[in-house]
This record gives sequence, structure tokens and C-alpha cells, in this order.
Amino acid sequence: MNVKKILYLLTFLVAGLVFASSTEGQQKPEKYNPVPDIMHHISDSHSWHFWGEGENSVSISLPIILLDNGLKVFSSAKFGHHEDEVAEVDGNYYKLYHNKIYKTDAAGTLNMHEDHPTNAKPLDFSITKVVAQMLLAAVILILIAFATRGSYKKSQVPSGIARFIEPLIIFVRDEIALQNIGSVKYKRFVPYLVTLFLFIWLMNILGLLPGSANVTGNIAFTMIMAVLTFIIVNVNGRKTYWSHIFDPLGNNMPWAGKLLVYVILVPVEILGMFTKPIALMIRLFANMTAGHIVILSLVSLIFIMQSYAVAPVSVALTLFINVLEVLVAALQAYIFTLLTALFIGMAVEEPHHAH
Repeated sequence: MNVKKILYLLTFLVAGLVFASSTEGQQKPEKYNPVPDIMHHISDSHSWHFWGEGENSVSISLPIILLDNGLKVFSSAKFGHHEDEVAEVDGNYYKLYHNKIYKTDAAGTLNMHEDHPTNAKPLDFSITKVVAQMLLAAVILILIAFATRGSYKKSQVPSGIARFIEPLIIFVRDEIALQNIGSVKYKRFVPYLVTLFLFIWLMNILGLLPGSANVTGNIAFTMIMAVLTFIIVNVNGRKTYWSHIFDPLGNNMPWAGKLLVYVILVPVEILGMFTKPIALMIRLFANMTAGHIVILSLVSLIFIMQSYAVAPVSVALTLFINVLEVLVAALQAYIFTLLTALFIGMAVEEPHHAH
């Protein structure tokens, strides 16, 4: 009975909010669709937009770098405020469609086939919003590194930013690298793991700021991070690592008896080499993207309901999720670094000798 009462109460509450959102008269306003705005926020862009619309918008035009019968470099401002104008460069015409650049004519004609342009696309090496924020994060990390180094030149007792960075480095070294790689090999991987942890964490934090890019929610970024882990793991793999993949049963059985088992085991082990970095890629991408979508969806409730009554609840939930995302930012950096160290430890593990 209590469950039914709660359901009835929620039903009446939602009905009241919908009724409050209706305007006077029988004409119903057009419903707000939050999907385009949410997808625009979490996707990449050739300009860095902060706020405002049209000519009153505040944004930074980023450089467009194309390889199309030679190098073409120009500003994204050529595409206009709404990125729907035709950019003319050296007699060639280009137009943006869903953040992709297509070759076109002076009128900006796009030949569509099932909502996809069939126009030729030049090779795009542009500095997009995601790339610009990655470069910004790299500069911040370099400045932090030099500031920390300068602190230790003055005194062995850390001061300033070094007091914050030192515990993080010790944590990654002792609790992640040492525990998962082992005391013999861990030191050579500590610089990479520390950089990986700080870079992903900084990217996650920057992504929570208004007007910033959702870098770790970009599948291309997480793929590159996973590819780096894949390369480091397999380049440093010892003989025992590769023998476990291609000869998982060892010498416990004669080849005639284990051939049938190997037909199943070896492909599974080879597939496991690729599923591990894929899991790293998907986990970071999905968690950070989900957080942004939830926050934007809660804010969109105000415009969907078109009622001030929803605003306090929407804002309160948004602030709660935003604070939770600050914790998730550190947690996802930790998990990515931890699993990377675990995979490296499996690859460089010393052989066990039976006594």
C-alpha cells in the first residue's frame, strides 16, 4: 500500500508540474527538445564558444588546417557565427556540417544521401576545441612540473604547489605502480603513470567548468590513451607474458592432447590483448559522458516543464551531481591508471619457479 501511495503522489506531482507549465488558453507551446543542445555541448567544435548567440556570442575562433591540394590554413571565423557560411580559400569552398568540413561550391551546396553529405572531405588537421583544451592542460601540467621542481631547488621541504603534488606522486608510485607492477620493474613506469593520472584528472576537472570542452567524453581521446597503454604493455611484455598467450597450458600436456584446447584458448587470449585497452577506452568515455548528459538533462527540465516550480529541484539536483562529478573525475583517473599499472604488471611479471 505504501508503494501505491508513493506512486500516486508522484503521478499527481508530475501532473501538477505539467499543468503549471501550460500557458493561458488552449494553445500549447512547442515542447523544448534538449537533445540537440546536449549533443552540441558534448561534441567537438571548430570554435570555442562560451556564451551568447549570433553576433552577441562570445567565442574564440580556432585555426582550420586542411590538406587539400596543398596546405590550407584559415580561421574558423570564416564559417560565421552559426558555422553555416561558406568559407572561400584560394578558390576552394568549404562548409561545416555537423562539425565536419566538406568541399562545396560558392553557394554551399551539399549533396545529401540519407542525411549524410556525399561531398568530398579534405584531410582535416584543425585545432578543434578538444585539441585546444588538451594543449591548455599540457601547458598547465608543464608549469606545475617546473613550479614543483623550483620548490625542491629552494628546499627539500615542499612548499606551494609542491605540497599538493608530492602526495599524489607518492600515492601513484607506492599504491599503484609498486603494488601492481612489483618492486623490480615499477620505477621505470612511474613517470608515465604519474603523467597519465594527472593529465586525465586535470582533463576531467576542466571538463566540468562552464564553456569548456568534454575531452574525456570524446571517444578519440580515450582511444589514444588506451592505445598508449596497449603499446607500453606489449612492448615491455616478457617471454612469460607471450608464452601465456600462445602456450597457456605450458608443458603440462603433450601437443597432441592439447591441440583442440588451443584452438579455443589461443584466440581468446589474443582477443584479450585488445579487449583490455578497449575496456579502458569505453569506461572513461562512458562515465564522463554520462555525467555531462545527466547534468544537462537536469537543467533542461526547467525548459521542458516551462515552470519556475521545477527550478529549485532542478538546480539542487544539478549541484549535487556536479559535486559528485568532482569525485568521479578523480576516481576515473585513478581507475584508468590502476588498470594500466595492472596490465603492465601482468606483462613484466617475473616467472614463478616451483620449489
